[in-house]
Amino acid sequence: MSNTKDFIIEELKRQLTDFEVKLEEQSFGIVAEVGDGIARVSGLRDTMMNEMVEFVTERGSVYGVALNLEEEFVGAVILGDYSLIKEGDKVLSLKRILQVPVGEAIIGRVVNPLGVPLDGKGEIKTDEFYPVEKVAAGVIAREGVNKPVQTGIKAIDSMVPIGRGQRELIIGDRQTGKTAIAIDAIINQKGQDMKCIYVAIGQKESKIASIVAKLQEAGAMEYTTVVLAGASDPAPLLYIAPYAGSAMAEYFLAKGEDVLIVYDDLSKHAVAYREMSLLLKRPPGREAYPGDVFYLHSRLLERACKLSKEYGGGSITALPIIETQAGDVSAYIPTNVISITDGQIYLEPDLFYKGQRPAINAGLSVSRVGSAAQTKAMKKVAGKMRLEAAQFRELAAFAQFGSDLDQDTKNKLERGKRLMEVLKQDQYATLSMAEQVAVFFSLTNGLLDDVAVEKIISVVLSLVAYLQDAHESLLKTITETGELLDETNQKLTAAIKDFKETIVS
Repeated sequence: MSNTKDFIIEELKRQLTDFEVKLEEQSFGIVAEVGDGIARVSGLRDTMMNEMVEFVTERGSVYGVALNLEEEFVGAVILGDYSLIKEGDKVLSLKRILQVPVGEAIIGRVVNPLGVPLDGKGEIKTDEFYPVEKVAAGVIAREGVNKPVQTGIKAIDSMVPIGRGQRELIIGDRQTGKTAIAIDAIINQKGQDMKCIYVAIGQKESKIASIVAKLQEAGAMEYTTVVLAGASDPAPLLYIAPYAGSAMAEYFLAKGEDVLIVYDDLSKHAVAYREMSLLLKRPPGREAYPGDVFYLHSRLLERACKLSKEYGGGSITALPIIETQAGDVSAYIPTNVISITDGQIYLEPDLFYKGQRPAINAGLSVSRVGSAAQTKAMKKVAGKMRLEAAQFRELAAFAQFGSDLDQDTKNKLERGKRLMEVLKQDQYATLSMAEQVAVFFSLTNGLLDDVAVEKIISVVLSLVAYLQDAHESLLKTITETGELLDETNQKLTAAIKDFKETIVS
């Protein structure tokens, strides 16, 4: 018994001798004011811009991000339910900026901007996290855009081609088909060795549910991640959503892979930022947006790039979407984003209501990368199409006056009518590069000139089906070579003539 007692005394003496007091300094503050997703905190003197803070409430922790650094207070946006927080609650400074989970585990998932799954498929198992805010790659690390992103949409791949590493704006009024173009582009990446990220900002959850269902049906969720900040989510989540999506894309960029990211849409993103800024009492500027609203989108879209081989050779292609009001592309946010991006696809309501879908205005749409992002075959058949489409609209407006037209003008009008019909395309009916080349080849070589305008769409669909069945090897040759050689030209001409004799007649 005494031996045990002696042992305990000795052990206590040893522990007391070795005992060290370890002091850990922790910065904390007190909530002075809270409401509408914003908190003003006193006492966080060492907190940095964009640093994460933790609100310790009676019902658990709520996280936030410090955005305003004032002399007496820190203005923080709350990334969660701000109704849990009350005045006097303790706030801890976490000494790290906001991060989101990244990796292969997020592919095929629907997550919120913090990386929390929303699809009911269990937690995302990954050990890697990337910061939502990151400085974009420098000029030295980049190279020219030279490889196409095949959207499968004839009007885009021929007239406003998109390259891997490009930033192409999709702009237009409400309900003109902006999201439809982006979803078609994602669906068409199947088998193209491209990861896709769809960032929904301020969209209805029911709309996103139907989009996810369509992506699953098309087999596109195998390579796609959906980041959802819904219409009912607080403004801070809408604010960080595109940056979170970009961080997820940068994981694959670092591995040398290609990523297509859609921001749907940045108009709602700017509105969410304006709401936060006004609540944080930042001085308003034009249209009540804060002075740094340009930087809001420029630092996001600069992260889309094509890296050179020495830096991994990966790419992020961005398709930001902007909603205009009554076709006003000269409004504040549209002009900002137009100046940042490498071109825009402008969707016109008048064309949409006339049945020209996708309703792409060839005159106002442009790709600043141009034919550098096209295969030689597509370049050859589609070289003059954008000019012809724009000229047709001018000639059609002139021809309405009913004056006598010369034969050359009449021929251009007839060719233009057929071109506009060929460019019509249903949603979810994408075409491969080779199929598009075959269609445009038949148009530009006059092989559709004798087909009635009202029959063009059905004839084009039949031609594609015929080539898939009877001349699969010819399409494969165009796909593999990316060129239209003399021998291929002859075979394609013969196949189209054969089609017209056997099917059309």
